[in-house]
Amino acid sequence: MKIAYIYSTMAVTGGTERMITEKANYLSERYGYDVTIITCYQLAHEDNFFKISEKVKQINLEIPFFSQYKYKYPKRLLVKWQMNKLLKKSINEAVKQVDPDILIGVSRFKANYISTIKCRAKKIIECHESKYNTKYDASEKHSVPVRLFLNIYRRIYFRTIERNADAVITLTKKDKLLWKRAKYVVVIPNFSTMFISNISDCTPKRVIAIGRLTWEKGFGRLIEAWSIVCSRHPDWHLDIYGQGSMYDTLNTLTNTYKAHNLTFHNYTSNISQEYANSSICAVTSYFEGFSLVLLEAMRHGVPCVAFDCPFGPRSIIDDALNGFLVYDGEIRLFAERLCRLIEDEDLRKQFSKNAIERAKSFDTDIIMDQWKTLFEELTSQKRNKP
Repeated sequence: MKIAYIYSTMAVTGGTERMITEKANYLSERYGYDVTIITCYQLAHEDNFFKISEKVKQINLEIPFFSQYKYKYPKRLLVKWQMNKLLKKSINEAVKQVDPDILIGVSRFKANYISTIKCRAKKIIECHESKYNTKYDASEKHSVPVRLFLNIYRRIYFRTIERNADAVITLTKKDKLLWKRAKYVVVIPNFSTMFISNISDCTPKRVIAIGRLTWEKGFGRLIEAWSIVCSRHPDWHLDIYGQGSMYDTLNTLTNTYKAHNLTFHNYTSNISQEYANSSICAVTSYFEGFSLVLLEAMRHGVPCVAFDCPFGPRSIIDDALNGFLVYDGEIRLFAERLCRLIEDEDLRKQFSKNAIERAKSFDTDIIMDQWKTLFEELTSQKRNKP
């Protein structure tokens, strides 16, 4: 079977890029599928961040999409139009060259266009964020005319996918409910192939948080919560691993809230050991498609405290059984849940055992078998005419 993924670039780090890599590698090495990753913006000299199997082919279209930002309006609009025209032409040529049985548009990237490409392949749109958060971006404040335009555009965008994609894949059952008008919607969660170096014994006086230092990860409200926790438990430490545009802002907030015993770290290649050296994992995102961080922490036996944001945490954590779900935005309650785990080692260890068991339901073989079943189901149907 021939599978083709279309995405922007594999030269950056992120949960989506990691999942594309792991799925492509698994499909080619375990099932013997002919897998190709088509990247649109990645240049020839840019290396993939995650290691892709030698059995996986890669086509870099090298579209200089960001060249538009060298120009001022209105010329920028003209250049953007030219880049989009070139992109569509290049994608079509690449798809024709590969001639896949299954064509997968990943995340929001050109999903509306990918779902309309005329070819024999069955077209799948693989969502890595919820439809809710694609539609409503609370991190951006726009003028009324811009918001009106974006709402109209998003309506057209989603209807195009719903009418044309052979299948839409969501990460959670709750997100599936938002795709009622799509032809076929299937829930297939993520998995983690991270090598587990050690399991946490839940004794280190350390809380860990991991993610991009950007607005949606909510580290500002984690810092505020930690200012409450550290005043009650000055012998505990919070370590945040990540890089991003909000680094300076978050450092300022740390001083503003007088959040002591808090350290920012760059990404590390041995994050497994950092999980194992922690007793609690904190996730304060405003939204999550799934949250690999939660799954990875639980595989290491680390109890998690997370805001019950749309839509990922609830699909992984069973509240008060293997971690705590906190009503979204209740910062004081979040701090209280951290303190409860800090103050009760027996509870941490019980959550740890339950977390490891819960994580087994997201085993790689189980999840990838669902993808295999989907591919076989779609390709057994009458094929589209080119």
